Amino acid sequence: MRRYLAILSCALFFAILAYGVPDLPDLGDPDAPANKHVAQRYIEGSYTESGVPNIVTAVLANYRGYDTLGETAVIFTAGITVMLLIRRKWN
Repeated sequence: MRRYLAILSCALFFAILAYGVPDLPDLGDPDAPANKHVAQRYIEGSYTESGVPNIVTAVLANYRGYDTLGETAVIFTAGITVMLLIRRKWN
């Protein structure tokens, strides 16, 4: 029963993701919202808002700092979990 529930959950999650794919912009589309609004703001205002002359550093450190911190926490948690699982298997 547990295996069937896992398969059903994965299939449902896949269906939800597949349902949203047609609404995504084409890859490299210059008219995509991220290319029209966000990128232009980063290019024009990154130095005045952050004081950092490098645009990539300004985006990663100032605009996406919390996002990067969250990604780091997820990767750290996954690594600790894998280590605990491997340790349990070898003992």
